[in-house]
Amino acid sequence: MAKLNQIIAVEKGAKSKAHHELAAAQRDVLKPALLSGIARTYQPKDEEGEQLPPESTRVQVQAEQVLRSATVTLSRLFDVTATKDWANCEARADVTVDGRVLVADVPVTYLLFLEKQLVELAQFIRRLPVLDAAEAWNLDASTDAWKTEPVRTIRTRKVPRNHVKAEATEQHPAQVEVYYEDIAVGYWTTVKFSGALPARRVNELLERVEKLQHAVQFAREEANGAEVADRRVADAVFGYLLGS
Repeated sequence: MAKLNQIIAVEKGAKSKAHHELAAAQRDVLKPALLSGIARTYQPKDEEGEQLPPESTRVQVQAEQVLRSATVTLSRLFDVTATKDWANCEARADVTVDGRVLVADVPVTYLLFLEKQLVELAQFIRRLPVLDAAEAWNLDASTDAWKTEPVRTIRTRKVPRNHVKAEATEQHPAQVEVYYEDIAVGYWTTVKFSGALPARRVNELLERVEKLQHAVQFAREEANGAEVADRRVADAVFGYLLGS
């Protein structure tokens, strides 16, 4: 008795062969010259007339024969695919992580779906925003967000000052240079908030997704290793289609 994974492999070859042979048959039946034949003889009007040899062209393609050949090829594909699809309804396995069954008795078709979704989920997690590692963050229960410790900074204002470069004399006024001095006028207290995630959390999520991916892949292989019963549907289908 064959296993499901063997039937899946055989189906790929059957599909390829059926596609190739049907395409070739389609090309043949679309060529009128291959379907046509002729036979003719020549008889002169009198005995002294020119004698010509008979001419004939054989029919090279019989549409009925093309149908029978196509039926043979398609019958193999129909039966193999039926065997696979019936088996997919029965092939099941448990998804187990760290010795614990997360989902029991999962059909192989759902395992394939789950495997694809986990790939997309892993990509989504890798793109999640991560907290700036240059800051120290703490979870704030009142805002349900991450925040930093308060940081106090000085607010300054530029105040003009005069610098006398030369005192005034009877002949010349004083030489004064204006410059600006930063004077503290207040203090800013800043707390930063963020809705991003700690890198540790993102790494934990990725680790769990990858572990679950491995478990699903293992379960799929186990389900695909189930023995299957051959199904025969082609005789009934083509018996009806080509019946006289």
